[in-house]
Amino acid sequence: MTSDAVPTPRALDARTRWSIRLGVWVLRALAATWRVHVHGREPWTQRQSRGAPAVVLTLWHGQMLPILVAHRGQPCRVLVSEHRDGEIIAQVLAAFGFGAVRGSSTRGGTRALLQLAQVVQDGHDIAITPDGPRGPNRSVAPGPLLIAQRTGAELVPLVAEVSRAWRLRSWDAFEIPKPFARVTVLYDAPLGIVADSAREAAAQTTLVADAMARAAERCRALHDGGTRRDAERVTPRVPAS
Repeated sequence: MTSDAVPTPRALDARTRWSIRLGVWVLRALAATWRVHVHGREPWTQRQSRGAPAVVLTLWHGQMLPILVAHRGQPCRVLVSEHRDGEIIAQVLAAFGFGAVRGSSTRGGTRALLQLAQVVQDGHDIAITPDGPRGPNRSVAPGPLLIAQRTGAELVPLVAEVSRAWRLRSWDAFEIPKPFARVTVLYDAPLGIVADSAREAAAQTTLVADAMARAAERCRALHDGGTRRDAERVTPRVPAS
């Protein structure tokens, strides 16, 4: 196999496969203790039931774990690497009920963006981390904007606030909510991108950064205010693999 080949689950050694299973089990057990409240998802699910066009969910790389748990089981595709690490991530995503689009946003980025745009045009929502895969933390790369400009899809900021969490010493300060943490997740208002060209769209990264910042402020206010009537209480069960 060359370094450019796309691994299959069988390409992972037995130790790695068992590590994935153990890691998923630990995450499932940990997530079951979280008190998760979701705001703003009802309009999103109603849009799905009406067969509305797909959207691009934007979330920060460091908040992937609590958001994936809150969003579990919803039809969504996520971009992952074509290589070995990507296969590991793809299997973890599958345990949470998500599909994977294989590609790279750093090497062959144009091809990856075209893949994601095609997924959106086929009617599937996608989730993308505008600061991934290497940062800087909470910065916005033009990828989501280019997909929106090409497909006409709206961007939906998706943010989280956690009462207690471990934060890794990684570039994204990856958040792992502690047992029995209170997790608030907000689906904010869709953001339309108006641009006549890819270059014009790529120049609007500040627009997305500001939208994500406003969503984070609203999420923090909801979190600090406790459970609200318009929040959807979520029992964070992850589908069995």
